[in-house]
Amino acid sequence: MEQLRDKRILIGVTGGIAAYKSAELVRLLCKSGCDVQVMMSRAAEQFITPITFQALTGRPVARALFGRERGSVMEHIELARWADAILLAPATAHTMARLAHGLADDLLTTVCLASDVPLALAPAMNQQMWHHPATQANLAILQERGVAVWGPEEGEQACGEEGPGRMLEPDRLLQELGALFSSPCLCDVRMVITAGPTLEDIDPVRYLGNRSSGKMGYALARAAREAGAEVVLVSGITHLKPPPGIMCVMVRSATEMHAAVMQHVSSCDIFIAAAAVADYRPVRRFKQKIKKDRDRIQLELERNPDILAEVSSLPQRPFCVGFAAETEQVVEHAREKLAAKGLEMIAANRVGAADGGFESNENSLEVLWPGGGISLPKAPKILIARQLMALIGERYHSKR
Repeated sequence: MEQLRDKRILIGVTGGIAAYKSAELVRLLCKSGCDVQVMMSRAAEQFITPITFQALTGRPVARALFGRERGSVMEHIELARWADAILLAPATAHTMARLAHGLADDLLTTVCLASDVPLALAPAMNQQMWHHPATQANLAILQERGVAVWGPEEGEQACGEEGPGRMLEPDRLLQELGALFSSPCLCDVRMVITAGPTLEDIDPVRYLGNRSSGKMGYALARAAREAGAEVVLVSGITHLKPPPGIMCVMVRSATEMHAAVMQHVSSCDIFIAAAAVADYRPVRRFKQKIKKDRDRIQLELERNPDILAEVSSLPQRPFCVGFAAETEQVVEHAREKLAAKGLEMIAANRVGAADGGFESNENSLEVLWPGGGISLPKAPKILIARQLMALIGERYHSKR
């Protein structure tokens, strides 16, 4: 797999019966031209020996946080800085719990905490453990932080039960790792991305808003940075932490977002409008809290600036990518918006359902451009963001 050639992949093996599959994964990675380093938890050594991985990679296995097995007292920092990506395969329920709560009590978890490269997990556990609310809560925490979770598959398990919990097969994990590096190079590309909701104040207490969490826009910013772009993220109010290595401008209202975008867009090459910008704002903002002394009140609203349309109409316009959140006729409405605003691309998704769109850790997109399009099936938002960034990169470079 060409995308993986010369990439430095750190494989973490934890204590599950699926550890035997990790040897085949390491073999496939080495065959693909990767530089592979394996680290193991102590529990993993109950299922497979370190010498197996040393024979496959030609490298001693990293095992202990203390003890200077490889001659360095700062090995966790060295490994964290060395890797281009980290994959834990298998990732047990115990390991997921430790990562979710930021524990760093062995070499494997310490390396993960000390690294800012893409981190992926290939869960493997009993189906009841996978379904347990604690595991699902830890999964949600990890995905919200941008950790990729690949699997598990359903099927017969070593314990004899049936259900989700089987680690993905090594060839599938190889494909997922390749996808991390499939984006065309965006080095020296300057990008402005909007994310999150805008809030339109009615009085000092109340506002008009929407359910956007900002997760998709923040995932796009992270994917763009991974691909080498210089990123300015203009974000509405969210609880998310900005990805490392980017400039983040926090705003509250649509007019503030408009001003921030126009300040930075003149020097950018690609503009991605992923924010859920309020279409209207109150004409009047009350200085004091409106009292509940009437059965009905009326609010007069006026249009907010259409940020994407204004950017698209600039004389020296960047490559423009819009988002369309629709509750019906998703493709039809997105095609209309693509044409009306003269965009290069638009990414449309259905919102309002309980299992996707706003507030969810997963998404699916219909990506359209003049004369074509592609569907991105439901997946964690960071994976969708990387797939979309690859498409944006391809079309941006082809247009240039």
